Amino acid sequence: MTCIVGSIHNGSVHIGGDSAGVAGLSLTVRADRKVFRKQDFIFGFTTSFRMGQLLAHSFLPPKRHPESDVYAFMVTEFVDALRRCLKDGGYAQRHNEAERGGTFLVGYAGRLFKIDEDYQVGEPVDGFDACGCGYRIALGALFASSDSPPRERLEIALDAAERFSAGVRGPFHFETLDSAE
Repeated sequence: MTCIVGSIHNGSVHIGGDSAGVAGLSLTVRADRKVFRKQDFIFGFTTSFRMGQLLAHSFLPPKRHPESDVYAFMVTEFVDALRRCLKDGGYAQRHNEAERGGTFLVGYAGRLFKIDEDYQVGEPVDGFDACGCGYRIALGALFASSDSPPRERLEIALDAAERFSAGVRGPFHFETLDSAE
């Protein structure tokens, strides 16, 4: 299910996402959004609506000390708080003794990160990323639309994913975290 897209432009982070809820061959267009703001962060999730509900309503992102490295903060304090939240909410799973969560994009401090189900933190060198079943289509569209304004670029990527992936449906929702925030 899903296509979540994100990009960075002039220090601002932009994330967009679709509204599909998919189970097998069944599709529901959901009213609850996969893209939202929380404190100094913006999120766009895939994997599970339950995980997204925990991120939106239970997760308390820690405060970063201004002198600490943003990436180091994300891979340690942020992920540690995320793991606690998902465990407490009954979502974190164990497979072969490895703990698993879900996948989402997060914008913070003018940077875009992808958190994968094994809690690894990725930061794209190209300044854009995507996740969900439509991510490959969206990545191609993001690459090809590099000269477009940020919101239009995300719309192009989501339109392409909706056109060519059975698990992606509008309406699309967007959030921007400005560089001054």
